[in-house]
Amino acid sequence: MIENDWVEHIQGEYKKPYYKSLYETVLKEYKTQEIYPPSKEIFKAYELCPYEKLKVVILGQDPYHGTGQAQGLSFSVKKGMPLPPSLQNIYRELSDDLSCPIPKNGDLRPWAEQGVLLLNTVLTVRAHQAFSHRGIGWEEFTDATIAAIEEKEDPVVYILWGSPAQSKRKMIHQKKRLILTAPHPSPLSAYRGFFGSKPFSKCNAYLEKEGLSPIDWTIPD
Repeated sequence: MIENDWVEHIQGEYKKPYYKSLYETVLKEYKTQEIYPPSKEIFKAYELCPYEKLKVVILGQDPYHGTGQAQGLSFSVKKGMPLPPSLQNIYRELSDDLSCPIPKNGDLRPWAEQGVLLLNTVLTVRAHQAFSHRGIGWEEFTDATIAAIEEKEDPVVYILWGSPAQSKRKMIHQKKRLILTAPHPSPLSAYRGFFGSKPFSKCNAYLEKEGLSPIDWTIPD
């Protein structure tokens, strides 16, 4: 369960019929299937990026489905894990955009701890079955997350990569928002406009224009 200041903004979801069904489905899946991320890390994105600290949302699709990869943060993997192709492409764009050195590890927690919500549209997945938990209720929960963010009057940058992430765009309505969209960074789509999109510099330029501190996108080795 989520235990920090997010609770007051999304606790109403816990009482809704879809969430009861979602909870029961996910509980059964963890008992009968190999599911990622580990159950204690499902809500890691919320844990590391409290609501009041949030200023950037990077929205992905669903967790990595390879063994030991997912850690509850979109696009992030634990130290020691090989870099997935999507994350390699993110790092390539980061290097081209801001001349940051390409990190040797895929742990994106330093971003989360600065106010970047690393959220997927779906928060769990069966091993080796991409998007296998689509349609069980997570989309409604992450819709509610976006709705809660839209209650903030403070500036927020949305970085929406891929069609599932961009489907949330219709929910973004506050004035102080920067919405950056691009194809998903996977090898199948990165060359269709992800490379060269410069999301990191555009994000920081907007934050600074709004009087907020920029994100240090460097990932320490």
